[in-house]
Amino acid sequence: MEVIEMPWNEQNYPPSMKNLKKVVRKKAIEIANALKEKNYDDKRAISIATEQAENGINIALI
Repeated sequence: MEVIEMPWNEQNYPPSMKNLKKVVRKKAIEIANALKEKNYDDKRAISIATEQAENGINIALI
């Protein structure tokens, strides 16, 4: 039987995203879920998503 993982959301997200600003966390969750769909493991998806979300938000503020 295949285990189906639920995607992360605003109420259920990795502990490492706890201290991100809400707007950054929301984008990081979106990116991480997309990476998980492409079969990235959790740790790698979280790392990439957090970095990309932080960089993307910072660039948007310039």
